[in-house]
Amino acid sequence: MIFERGHFDKSSVATESVSVLLNEARTFNSKTAYTIKPTVFLSHKHKDLEDSKEAKGIIGILEGHGAKVYIDSMDNTMPSQTSGDTALRIKEIIKYSKKFILLATNRAIESYWCNWELGIGDTYRYIKHIAIISIKEKGTYDFQYKGNEYLQIYPSIEYRDGTTSYRDGLLIPKGYYVRTPMGEDSYNITPLKEWLSR
Repeated sequence: MIFERGHFDKSSVATESVSVLLNEARTFNSKTAYTIKPTVFLSHKHKDLEDSKEAKGIIGILEGHGAKVYIDSMDNTMPSQTSGDTALRIKEIIKYSKKFILLATNRAIESYWCNWELGIGDTYRYIKHIAIISIKEKGTYDFQYKGNEYLQIYPSIEYRDGTTSYRDGLLIPKGYYVRTPMGEDSYNITPLKEWLSR
């Protein structure tokens, strides 16, 4: 499933809890106790977080499902100029984090940094601990989304509205899931909360 930009604007998220989360992201240190909940490294194109409603919606959904989210652009310990130290710090945090999620907008897919981070995530987290949140531009078709090949190899986060069924005919409850590709036309889905806790 490819989300359309604006989908997460509608998320009913307590602004207070997202503010606390963003504040924690600013002071993240991989050597401190930050493991009460699963820690997610959220890879993103910085420009994509400028829409604070959508960003807060995504962070709120992850937080609501039991995650702590790390956002490098909110980390005040990052060097002020991008450098080798920036790359080393990001690599250290990806290794430390339990999960890696790529906010895969068209801009992120074209970003050198996001692709590098995905490569690091692939090395240290691999399939069981990586997911893609694919977001296309409003009013565009799925085939215009630049990351379709990502969806063929990496698990993706998707929303089920309660009207689709498992193969055995039982309805899939409404909510967010991680869809893992298993091969040609085959996949497995896991509730997001369960995936985050593994």
